[in-house]
Amino acid sequence: MRDPGGSSFVLPSPDAPVGARLRDYASAELAQAIACLGWRGGRLHGGIHLARKSLRRARATLALGMPVLGPGAELIDRELRRMNRRLSKLRDTQAVVGTLDVLLGKADAAESALVLRRARRAAAQARAARARSTLADDPQLRDKRALLATLHAALPALRWDAVGETDVHAALRLALVRMDAAGASAQASGRDEDWHRWRRHARRLSQQHRALGDMAALLPAATDLHKRLAVLLGEAQDFALLREHCGKRSVFARADRPLLRTLTDDGMRRVRVRVAKALLAAPPA
Repeated sequence: MRDPGGSSFVLPSPDAPVGARLRDYASAELAQAIACLGWRGGRLHGGIHLARKSLRRARATLALGMPVLGPGAELIDRELRRMNRRLSKLRDTQAVVGTLDVLLGKADAAESALVLRRARRAAAQARAARARSTLADDPQLRDKRALLATLHAALPALRWDAVGETDVHAALRLALVRMDAAGASAQASGRDEDWHRWRRHARRLSQQHRALGDMAALLPAATDLHKRLAVLLGEAQDFALLREHCGKRSVFARADRPLLRTLTDDGMRRVRVRVAKALLAAPPA
């Protein structure tokens, strides 16, 4: 099957033990990541985006089985995290271009549109330069794909048969507590880094619901909210990322940066209002 974001995934047999279902799901996501990192040309940035998404899904699935999966799970998780970080700069350059496209689509003034078009050209040039640099160090991303292939081969050797529903319940409860705590901190401080932390926790919980499929009915009232929050907090993070790119070493023209920051701040405020509305509309836990 294929989701709206373009990532393929496997629905294991509902009759299989929970550990086997999670193993097959994580394995499919790692295979998807390897395939997406093989995309070339104009598909490179989209492939990296989907590969990072699959790596995060695999890590979220591993977290559902910790610590009973054994020490090998921690090693695999650590390497997946490192891989995602190595790919983050490329993904960031694509996210900046995408956010500028969103702002361009909503620009209602000629001056704003002119600035945004200039900024997009500069961001696209920076994206291309980052891609050239990355591919010069690792042509066709062969080294990264080879490492993922090794991790993919090691995944079935973990103690998936030891993972039971009790372990999954405990992992979900822990993820929910962490997300709620991160949300409280973010709303109290208003700081971008706290909102980004909230986004990571909301995204992981949503990914764990996805990995569990029909077993995610453990928290039925919250499932839709977690998905909604993950999307909205992702939009907020993209605006925060664009604002970071308006600093002293920005690729954008100095004269354009004040307007870009204003547009970014306005976008961030709108997203935070939508987050507040989503929380108010959520059914009681």
